[in-house]
Amino acid sequence: MNKNTLKQLWAEGRPTINGWLSIANAFTAEIMAAQGYDSICIDLQHGALDYQAALSMLQAMRASGVVPLVRVPWLEPGIIMKALDAGAYGIICPMVSTPEQAAEFVSYARYAPLGSRSVGPTRANFSAGANYVAEANGEILAFAMIETAEAMRNLDAIAATPGLDGLYVGPADLTLSLSQGRLAPGFDREEPEMIEALQRIVAACRQAGIRAALHCGSADYAARAAGWGFDMTTVSNDVRLLAGAAEASVKRYRALTGAGAAPAPVPKGGY
Repeated sequence: MNKNTLKQLWAEGRPTINGWLSIANAFTAEIMAAQGYDSICIDLQHGALDYQAALSMLQAMRASGVVPLVRVPWLEPGIIMKALDAGAYGIICPMVSTPEQAAEFVSYARYAPLGSRSVGPTRANFSAGANYVAEANGEILAFAMIETAEAMRNLDAIAATPGLDGLYVGPADLTLSLSQGRLAPGFDREEPEMIEALQRIVAACRQAGIRAALHCGSADYAARAAGWGFDMTTVSNDVRLLAGAAEASVKRYRALTGAGAAPAPVPKGGY
């Protein structure tokens, strides 16, 4: 089986950068995968895509050699196993708040005797190389998302879950939950209480010997997070990158030509 290069990079003490795909398009996935990311995650939870689109996107990413990850919609065995069978080298599972949920997640990502994953790696047999079933348990990554106040209360127990490779912080939901709605959700938190929570998560991962990952909105914040000890940081996603580049291009044009903003389009045919 082809080796998971994320594991190799982390073993060398190098933090990694992860890309994020929310658009259901194989060409977009191919473009993003060619930009130098260490890994790329396809978002089946909040992305505008389904399993069939994700399968095509995994195929398009293969030529780049980037490590393919998938965030599944929820803690549910069917989609976790199908994403792995499609060729994902790691699963990010949302809203894991208890050690029992973490153990359940790990079981779905591992073949027996370490878990309950069903054998049938339809595409992975080809995309991941020979001897897949015998070696997958040692190469596939299982990241539990820390996104709730309950998860923070159970942080050390979750981190200590046998077979779990890391914790992935979803800062938007975590901020909303920890602040009980006092703070608006979003990335790149500057509140002292949120920075303290992020650093607590890193410390729990270090204590348990697993990896810490954080979803970020900018490269600058991701670099700060790497300085705190995060092993993997996600920097934005295809939607935000496309919108940001388009907005900057339009603003630059209007500034150079003196042209004002375009009038708002008039809807045709109602809604």
